[in-house]
Amino acid sequence: MAWPLVVTGILLGIAMIMFKVKSPMLVAIGMYLPISITSAIFVGGVVRWITDSVARRARFNEPQRARTENTGVLVASGLIAGEALAGLVKAVYDFQDKALPEMFKEPSYLVGIGVMALIALTLIRIPLANAGDPNEPAPPAAIM
Repeated sequence: MAWPLVVTGILLGIAMIMFKVKSPMLVAIGMYLPISITSAIFVGGVVRWITDSVARRARFNEPQRARTENTGVLVASGLIAGEALAGLVKAVYDFQDKALPEMFKEPSYLVGIGVMALIALTLIRIPLANAGDPNEPAPPAAIM
């Protein structure tokens, strides 16, 4: 364990709390996670911001916004579970010392960007399409 870095992080966290920085956890996460993960978190935040902006422009009421948020969380959770299952499939191939199918050996970055754009559109369109009627009662929401 690199204790000087840990102590520096603790002191930096205390300083940010004392200066009342809005979200010191975001800074902390950005400091220790690799850019591949923090960029995915950033893209997720952008997708959420776009969805919220479109819902505001469409003048969704509170029940519609709650349904939109619930559906968005459900779709994102399904994508996370799918990614975990894909990781398990890859682990089985690795464990058995089998080669992945040819199409997965050297993936195209353009195809990857296209798939990511499709996923982002899905994460925006499906929740907005499931906002429901403005007169329907609000679904139960988690209390935070």
